[in-house]
Amino acid sequence: MRSIWKGAISFGLVTIPVKLYSATEQKDVAFHQVHREDGGRIRYKRVCTSDGEEVPYSDIAKGYELPTGEMVVLTDEDFEGLPLSTSRRIDVLQFTPAEQIDPIYFAKSYFLEPDAQGAKPYVLLRNALESSGQVAVVKVALRQRESLATLRVRDGVFVLETMLWPDEIRTPDFGFLEEDIEVRPQELQMAESLISTMESDFDPSEHHDTYREALQQVIEAKVAGKEVVAAPEEEEAGPAVDLMAALRASVEAAKREREGAPAAKPKKAASGKSKGDKEEEKAPAKRKARKSA
Repeated sequence: MRSIWKGAISFGLVTIPVKLYSATEQKDVAFHQVHREDGGRIRYKRVCTSDGEEVPYSDIAKGYELPTGEMVVLTDEDFEGLPLSTSRRIDVLQFTPAEQIDPIYFAKSYFLEPDAQGAKPYVLLRNALESSGQVAVVKVALRQRESLATLRVRDGVFVLETMLWPDEIRTPDFGFLEEDIEVRPQELQMAESLISTMESDFDPSEHHDTYREALQQVIEAKVAGKEVVAAPEEEEAGPAVDLMAALRASVEAAKREREGAPAAKPKKAASGKSKGDKEEEKAPAKRKARKSA
């Protein structure tokens, strides 16, 4: 890995020089835009809409469009004058329990490696933070953008996770939240039973990107000049007409899958009532018939 940033963790009067690395990478299959007829790469030119001339990178600046349509042009000098006090520091603001931070705030993860003579204070802070069971809330500036972040320990290494600002988190505004939707106790109990049946320790190695693997097979088949055979489409289950019946079938299927038996396809009920509900409705009619006899 190659470091993308150098700075220091500022912890009280202690300064720990560190190097920063991207902790994640996307494994998408990369494509180019090409001419369908001959496979030639499509190139784009940077053309000014005012004079129609091609513009070199050295003449390109950032512009902020006003509501009136006018453009405010900002140069590199304008950005250099901004007060990014943490431009080369990771400032520790506080320590807090990790469970108090909603994961929706997290944006991107980075590894931190001690630089120069920073190994001892790095290990000292790492061990203290790990034993405390908390995370450090910090402020850092990366790529001309200041953000909050957390500092935690993973496999003996500090992980810096940049965070979104509170005003960058959208508020869900959905109509169903205002509706009075009734959930019956037996439905809730059955849903909890399904969750309990499917409960398991998370092992990330058990999951893989089936779409990317299939796409790679298509590309390899194209290279080899073989015929590409489409994979059979999985049958999509329609919306459940009877919620209790669907939950009950799901619990049974989950149990069979855990035991290694083939799971049966859940059947749709003909009406919106479960078998138990129907039996309850039939019971008074049966008692009435016996009395009249």
